[in-house]
Amino acid sequence: MTGDDPTAIHVDQFLAHPGRKVWRALTEPDLLERWIGMPNDIKPVVGHRFRLLAEPVPAAGFAGGPVACEVLEVEPERRLSIRWGPRWTVTWRLEPEGTGTRLFLSHTGFDPDDEFERVSRRIMGGGWRSHVPRALARLLDALPDTAPLRS
Repeated sequence: MTGDDPTAIHVDQFLAHPGRKVWRALTEPDLLERWIGMPNDIKPVVGHRFRLLAEPVPAAGFAGGPVACEVLEVEPERRLSIRWGPRWTVTWRLEPEGTGTRLFLSHTGFDPDDEFERVSRRIMGGGWRSHVPRALARLLDALPDTAPLRS
């Protein structure tokens, strides 16, 4: 999370895995659920509407439940952008780096003048920068390299 932009969360993470494998973790519902912790029915198809089943976050005043999402942009093994709820956009950009992949996350659309949005950004920023990247790395470490790409 950067202190420069109160409307966004930005994360830069190196993953010692090929982009094909990282892409699967972002776009296959069962794999996405394993590292993000939310059941879902994502498909990497522009316009696909899906739900993420989020746990309650009392500190942010969030009761939990399904979050309506929509796939906005798909470039296989390079870029995935989704609308997350009514206001936010989450974009993952993958760049090859050596034998691995550099993953850039941008979660944008936070309103710095709204208390709920400020608290949400703080809590989500902590998750995006700490336990979520670790969970993704653990999943990728356990996932075989030879599995075919499904889109």
